[in-house]
Amino acid sequence: MNILANVLVALVAALHLYILVMEMFLWRKPPGMSFHGFDAELAKRTAPMAANQGLYNGFLAAGLVWGLVAADPTGFRAQVFFLCCVIVAGVYGAVTANRRILFAQALPGAIALAAVLIAQ
Repeated sequence: MNILANVLVALVAALHLYILVMEMFLWRKPPGMSFHGFDAELAKRTAPMAANQGLYNGFLAAGLVWGLVAADPTGFRAQVFFLCCVIVAGVYGAVTANRRILFAQALPGAIALAAVLIAQ
């Protein structure tokens, strides 16, 4: 079960690295604009905000990777903390921005958190 938990945590970290790239580097390019359904003007106006969001997603990914490489109990605690942050951010995003964030971010975080807690 520990291997499954680590794989799920790594996948959530990879998801947040992907979001970082989309929001920080591809926001004003076709992949970023089509991902969010923005035209070039809206993407240009919101690019600084998106880069800020991308940076926060990078911090989530970094914390999850830290949790994977750190020895326990630190690794376990870091995974739990950062997965809880992912879930809270996903729920907040679903309530305030787009409901699909609940399924794209919070649900994977919750599944990974359950696996981490069961594996402990």
